[in-house]
Amino acid sequence: MTRRYLPLLLAVFLLGCGRSNQQEPPAPSEATPTVVVPPFNADSAYAFVAQQVAFGPRIPNTPAHAQAADYLVSTLRRYGARVTVQDFRQTVYSGQTLPFKNIIATFNPQATKRILLAAHWDTRPFADKDPENPQATFDGANDGGSGVGVLLEIARVIHTFGELSAGVDIILYDGEDWGEREGEQGRHRLPRGLEEWWCLGSQYWSRNKHTSNYNAYYGILLDMVGARSAQFHREGYSMEFASGIVEKVWNHAQRLGFSHVFVRQTQAPITDDHYFVNTIAGIPMINIVHYEPGKGFFGDFHHTQRDNMDIISKEMLGIVGTTVLNTLYHEP
Repeated sequence: MTRRYLPLLLAVFLLGCGRSNQQEPPAPSEATPTVVVPPFNADSAYAFVAQQVAFGPRIPNTPAHAQAADYLVSTLRRYGARVTVQDFRQTVYSGQTLPFKNIIATFNPQATKRILLAAHWDTRPFADKDPENPQATFDGANDGGSGVGVLLEIARVIHTFGELSAGVDIILYDGEDWGEREGEQGRHRLPRGLEEWWCLGSQYWSRNKHTSNYNAYYGILLDMVGARSAQFHREGYSMEFASGIVEKVWNHAQRLGFSHVFVRQTQAPITDDHYFVNTIAGIPMINIVHYEPGKGFFGDFHHTQRDNMDIISKEMLGIVGTTVLNTLYHEP
């Protein structure tokens, strides 16, 4: 073999070795679709809370309650929802039989997979924890108003941006806060068919759903979600009936940087609207609810005249609304 062929043969050898060690390029794979979550407008949510408060306390069987109902129905219809008003009458612990109404807004009605969002929209008829005047009425800006404000803004976002794969039902329950006065629990005998004096609307709806055979993949209840000091722990019944949904929502909150608000600590169970949705309607529902152990549990303003717009935080409304929106828009 002459020297002048050696470089060529060496090059061929090295090229062959290179080919034998080289792996085939990976087959192109489908890119993971980017989930675009529309922004939640905290200013808008705050304005929705303020508008409810402007009617006056939304106590059932009062003009303010009727005016607020008309406003809620017209607002949800304006945002493209199919709205059902569920009227019912119920005897309350004082012996009165009063009219109530649940307000149900349906988005993307043709979707079989559905997610239920809820809050109560009524105001407790007396500030029975108020140290100065337990007979007084109060605004219910946080207790009632804040959850509804967040849900109205979510309705606006869905109408504006759309593109949700799942159907969404927003239910505003009435009569949640008509329970016995502070210190009188258990003194009044419940009528047949009623498990608690509280949560009248959710008990009624759970037994009389607005659509026959209605079901939802899961539900999220918002209760007292607007106060500056709010933290949301993992509520006991939520963990019992829907721990996977708690994990889903709290994971989104952590990813968004809200772990200081959505605390991974389990607290005692609360009898709230979600309890009856779980136990009667059979839909796994969690409760995002204000906890302040040591301050009256739900804050020292709970069921007092201090529950007004002064305690409502746009930032907190934004944290809750953004977390719920991310949960909705990441739903496959």
